This record gives sequence, C-alpha cells and structure tokens, in this order.
Amino acid sequence: MADLDEIYNTKLLELAAHIPHSERLKAPDATATAHSKLCGSTVSIDLTMSNGRVTGFGQTVKACLLGQATCAIVGGNVIEATSQELRETSAAMLRMLKEEGPPPPGRFAQLALLEPVRHYKARHGSVMLVFEAIEQAIAEIEGREENRGGQRTLKQKNGEPHL
Repeated sequence: MADLDEIYNTKLLELAAHIPHSERLKAPDATATAHSKLCGSTVSIDLTMSNGRVTGFGQTVKACLLGQATCAIVGGNVIEATSQELRETSAAMLRMLKEEGPPPPGRFAQLALLEPVRHYKARHGSVMLVFEAIEQAIAEIEGREENRGGQRTLKQKNGEPHL
C-alpha cells in the first residue's frame, strides 16, 4: 500500500497551488458540477467547444489536495483536447484507480502522479470529479448539436421543419 507521503507529495502540492483556468467563462457552451458526497469536494466547470475540440475552459475547485491536483493537470492540458480524448482519459483514470491499469498517455500523462491513490478508495471520487463534470458538459453540448443537426437535415429534405 502507498505511504501517505507518496500520495501527498511536493509535486501535488505545487500543482494544487497553481490551478489553471480558475476563472469561469462568460459565455460557456455548457456548465457542469460534480460533487463527492463522501468527501464533500465539488468541481464546477465551464466548457466551450468547436468541431469536437475544447476551445475554452474555466473551473471552480473546492476539493482536497488530490482533487485540486487533478484539476490542475487537466486544466493545464484541456485546451484543444477532443471530446474522444477526454472520454478516453477519464476511462483510463478509472482503470488506473480501480483495476491497476496504466496511467493515461499523451498530454494527460502527468496524471500518473496520482497513481498511488488507487490504494485509497475513499479518494477515488475526488480525483474523478473534474472528469465527471467534463463528461456531463460534453454530453450537453453534443446533445444540443445532435438536436440542431437533426432539425437541419429534416428542413433540407422537406423544405420545412418536421419531427
């Protein structure tokens, strides 16, 4: 089992002290909040996307050191990430924590710093909050785009909107 010093290390403290994109967006495409009942942590995010890529990101983080460090790593790498890349990173984090899988690769590889958390189930929720909020926001954005796209297609075929 991981030692507490391994989990609460200097690098995570540094990350938590400098969380990128800590300002909320003025006109987000979607806003989402995730909350952990177990530890009381809350992460709220604002997201803008264009062509399936993140173009703007803002976050408010009221979480423990581990949640803050995760938000710092994600916040520092989220711009230009695709919705698919974010979903894959979220799934990789969950596997890393729950199934002893490898850390996420690529731009989010620094999340490997949170690997020792896998031994502390009570902390998994806080680490995953930012991903839960991002996935909610992406689903909202994609849902609106699908609805608009379907209506446009019907309009083009029939010359007027029909359901």
